Amino acid sequence: MNEPSVKKHNLSLRIRIGLGVVIFGFLVFTLGVDPGLFRLDRSPVVGFVQIAVFLVGLAFICFGGFLALNTLWNGEEKTIPADIGFRLVATGYVFAAASGMADVFGFGSQPLPDIPYFGPWQASGVMLGQVMIAFGFFLAAPRRVKPANNQPKPS
Repeated sequence: MNEPSVKKHNLSLRIRIGLGVVIFGFLVFTLGVDPGLFRLDRSPVVGFVQIAVFLVGLAFICFGGFLALNTLWNGEEKTIPADIGFRLVATGYVFAAASGMADVFGFGSQPLPDIPYFGPWQASGVMLGQVMIAFGFFLAAPRRVKPANNQPKPS
């Protein structure tokens, strides 16, 4: 078999796996955010399990996006904005997870013996973390520069 075609096939497979993980993560995230879409809503409040499920889904989204974008670099050295982007994705996830689980970790508005409360401050923190993740993915995407065409324009 031809070496370049094998390498191209492996890259394509890795990108597909990464995008598959992103789609799976989006489904898990959606299940956590709105279980009523899957007819699994058992409570009118957002509880610990629901928060944990959407954070696990967000983790799958981050991991799958990292896998796919890292594959697009195809072994080339990453630029500084790309390195910052990948780190921003990880930082955004940590920020979202810390905000979502603030009551469980002990720095939220409700003490732990009470039911965790997913309030507006926590929701804002999770959304800010998601914005950081999206911006990180934007920075991590490789930018292909078209080679300069040195052909003179026809007159």
